[in-house]
Amino acid sequence: MSSDDFLTRAQSKLQMAKDIKDEDKLYRYKGVLYPCLMCPEEHLKALEDMEAREDDLVLVAYPKCGFNWMVGVIRKIIAEATGVKPETKMPPLIEFMGPQVLKAVNEAPSPRFLGAHLHPDNFPASFFTKKPKMLVIFRNPKDTLVSFYHFCNNNPVLPSVKSWDSFFSDFMSGDVAWGSYFEHVLAWEKRMDDPNVKIITYEDLKQDLSEGINEISTFFGFSLTKIQVQQIAEESTFNAMKTSSANPHSLGNIIFRKGEVGDWKNHFTPEQSREMDEAFNKHLAGTRLGAKLNYQTHCQ
Repeated sequence: MSSDDFLTRAQSKLQMAKDIKDEDKLYRYKGVLYPCLMCPEEHLKALEDMEAREDDLVLVAYPKCGFNWMVGVIRKIIAEATGVKPETKMPPLIEFMGPQVLKAVNEAPSPRFLGAHLHPDNFPASFFTKKPKMLVIFRNPKDTLVSFYHFCNNNPVLPSVKSWDSFFSDFMSGDVAWGSYFEHVLAWEKRMDDPNVKIITYEDLKQDLSEGINEISTFFGFSLTKIQVQQIAEESTFNAMKTSSANPHSLGNIIFRKGEVGDWKNHFTPEQSREMDEAFNKHLAGTRLGAKLNYQTHCQ
């Protein structure tokens, strides 16, 4: 399937979504909620047999933690380092691909750039036996929740939420697409010692994007000059990515909303803030990934 074919199918699904009731837009697969139009059960079943390669470049993120931003950054890194411009129209999310696209991906030349929002336990097993380089990005949970809330309200393939309070409750209980934020963090915490896994944070990237680009390119085995890093950084600020004419998404203004650190303060009640603080302390206090998220600075 070509990228143009993929875009046509994606736009068709956006139209189909308008005729589907909100309560029918998500379904459970192995206990986790997924959007039925973008990653139906046949997609997830087909993934189980997907063969990873050692030289795959894999980007992983819980939804609304900066995935699409980093897709653009990594594609620029690949282009600068290799002189080969990667496919820019087709999103690399493996759970969106389905049997036909996966067949083409299996035949694609190396290195392949792949992505996922999946919990590590729901990845194809080959990704942990072949051990490709996996870059994982996380964002503080308060801003993640706010971004996810707006995304659901404006994305027709996901159910519109009844209210801020109801979405807050669903997020805290893990009853949102792709499951519990905290379960994702805890699962990747267990893999922090894997040499093929690198975890970065949205907040660190916002603070020093050039340093982040250096770290990412080194992790993936690419060598960039200072000039190349500077150019990529200038082209990859949040505002630059949002307004880029190369952004193929018909949902571009929804995918790239604000990109701010601390926007949660405009949404959370004091009681909700305390509830999230308690959940963070319960699940992540004393963990290395919890420390890396620097919760005290960004969320209190």
